[in-house]
Amino acid sequence: MEKTDKKTDILIAAEKLFCEYGFEGTSTRQIAAESGANMAMINYYFGSKMGVFKEIMEDRVLSFKSQLNQIKEENIPAKEKLLKVIDKYATRILSNASFHKMMHRELSLSLRPEVFDQIKAAMGQNLIVIENIIQEGIEAGDFRPVDIRMTIVSVMGTISMVTTSPNKLAPNSNYDLDNEKDREIIKKRLITHLQDMLLTYLTPNK
Repeated sequence: MEKTDKKTDILIAAEKLFCEYGFEGTSTRQIAAESGANMAMINYYFGSKMGVFKEIMEDRVLSFKSQLNQIKEENIPAKEKLLKVIDKYATRILSNASFHKMMHRELSLSLRPEVFDQIKAAMGQNLIVIENIIQEGIEAGDFRPVDIRMTIVSVMGTISMVTTSPNKLAPNSNYDLDNEKDREIIKKRLITHLQDMLLTYLTPNK
């Protein structure tokens, strides 16, 4: 149990440091000091700093895939599934905006393609799950035929923009996603907007 807890401590500490300083700005010595582990323990569990980073990224992507698959398999109309996906995705990103910013910054740099290709592939699988939900709604006649990937990109792009620049939501605002009250205000506005926008866009013309 102690070893399992220490591995978790390492991952929590490393994620905090990666979000604050980025991959290049974080050292294994910093991770060891922050987590209370030693260098040998980090090497034993992960092999290297890259191993720690890879496990954090994969865990986030795969855990969301599990949530998506659960929604996809529910015996409810595609419209309700899609509304749930928006709620889960927006909540997930806004609840850890620092990680979202760090992940996209690191992926955009493409300095570590051997790892990031795997992560991008896993993210691509998540897109396919969402794509299947929309396609299911189109085939059932609940949604009109649309460019599915452009629809998904529009949703994800909006969430990403709000996460990285929340003050664009209102002039002279000073929203802080680390502030729970501000985060709840933004989350409610974002989810309501995206759900209304998609239902309006996807609902077949009478």
